[in-house]
Amino acid sequence: MARIFVTRALPGPALSRLEDAHETTVWQHQLPPSYEQLRAHAAQADALLTLLTDRVDAQLLAAAPRLRVIANYAVGYDNIDVGAASARGIAVGNTPDALTDATADLTFALLMASARRITEAAAFAREGRWQTWEPAGFLGADVHGATLGIIGLGRIGQAVARRAAGFGMEVLTTETRDQHNLEHLLRRSDFISIHLPLTAGTRGLIGTQALSLMKPTAILVNTARGAIVDRDALARALHTGQLAGAALDVTDPEPLPPDDPLWSAPNLLVVPHIGSATWSARERMTEMAVDNILAGLAGTPLPYQVPA
Repeated sequence: MARIFVTRALPGPALSRLEDAHETTVWQHQLPPSYEQLRAHAAQADALLTLLTDRVDAQLLAAAPRLRVIANYAVGYDNIDVGAASARGIAVGNTPDALTDATADLTFALLMASARRITEAAAFAREGRWQTWEPAGFLGADVHGATLGIIGLGRIGQAVARRAAGFGMEVLTTETRDQHNLEHLLRRSDFISIHLPLTAGTRGLIGTQALSLMKPTAILVNTARGAIVDRDALARALHTGQLAGAALDVTDPEPLPPDDPLWSAPNLLVVPHIGSATWSARERMTEMAVDNILAGLAGTPLPYQVPA
């Protein structure tokens, strides 16, 4: 019987399959284990089921001689040193496509909320400040017929493009390797939505230079990874009116410190990394992660294995 460490309690019944087959420890605290706590558990584990909040680096892997498989509860896996894991013969899996539609839905929800100033207007009403219908009250941006720039055309980016079609939007797309096309997209778009993995090439991609290319009426939406956007540059762009607004599901770090300058920026909407937060998406992610763990422990290929 193998030993499995699961770094958080997860939605759905699928974890019971691990508990029925192997010795399974599930971290039950509200906050994730610290790096030191994770390393201590990993040292005795044959398998890990991790979240994006869990840093699995070469040092941790070196201290885990029994480890055979890591299942990351996410599409992305930038929290794991996949190269170091591969070198030690440790298989790494993720949960692709389970959260595509949920994240695309949230992307559009953030876009709409920011464009139409939904949270600002809702707070105004709840605070008892609503006295009458105002002809110039809470004027926002048109979404129908606007131009949406999608940076990164993977599963989620494509799903967002399909939703944009229903709003009659002109959709521009690009990958980061096409710098000319990226600049064209930034200049033309009324809304820019980021759907890239976090890599050395995408970290800080949306910084001072990229923001300077955007229309002053543009709104930036990020449901990918926080570090793709330079948060200091974004705060400056919002404070100076260089950018009309931003809606973020992800930040760097997560959460933002209470005194971070970005919090005081105008026209900013931040939600706490809820892109995949639907019952069906999260339960499916649990199922896929469990499938990866069981396959790895059985010595068979992971059904959702990441490239080595």
